[in-house]
Amino acid sequence: MARYTGPATRISRRLKVDLIGGDQAFERRPYPPGQHGRGRIKESEYLLQSQEKQKARYTYGVLERQFVRYYKEAVRRPGKTGENLLQILESRLDNVIYRAGIARTRRQARQLVSHGHFLVNGVKVNVPSFQVSKWDIIDVRPKSFAMLPFVVAKESFGERPIPAWLQVVQSNLRVLVHQLPERAQIDVPVQEQLIVELYSK
Repeated sequence: MARYTGPATRISRRLKVDLIGGDQAFERRPYPPGQHGRGRIKESEYLLQSQEKQKARYTYGVLERQFVRYYKEAVRRPGKTGENLLQILESRLDNVIYRAGIARTRRQARQLVSHGHFLVNGVKVNVPSFQVSKWDIIDVRPKSFAMLPFVVAKESFGERPIPAWLQVVQSNLRVLVHQLPERAQIDVPVQEQLIVELYSK
């Protein structure tokens, strides 16, 4: 499946926010890339709205067409469209694996899911965009449990806070989805209302 594979730091610098978390290269140069990176850019309303959309897209590793599908699904659901959109993005299987502390980055989580290392309710799932639901149980496949990423995840368990809507059993890295996340539980640097305004035009 197609996805952005270029340097993540370059995107973080362009959007003026650390999309990776702890990116030392971004901290050294927190301004847009290129020879005119330190120049003053006129920030129009459309530019700000577009930047918020790009932040969400690159944070979760989603391409434009799929992002539009997520937005249309968010519009159909009851409640606030922006919050629905973030909930859909947050409920992707690769993001859940990242949030549970099993993978250090969303990119690594996407790769682990794509290689078929996880079971959802006992069924093998290798689609990173798979939408988890309330009461889902996610397990590492028994054949994969001895692999280095899972050994490291088990040893480093607790180094990163796990959101309240998830529960992780350290002994076997089982992930329990207690509920779908609410907006207050999603700590991504995105102003979802600007995205709604962009697509509402």
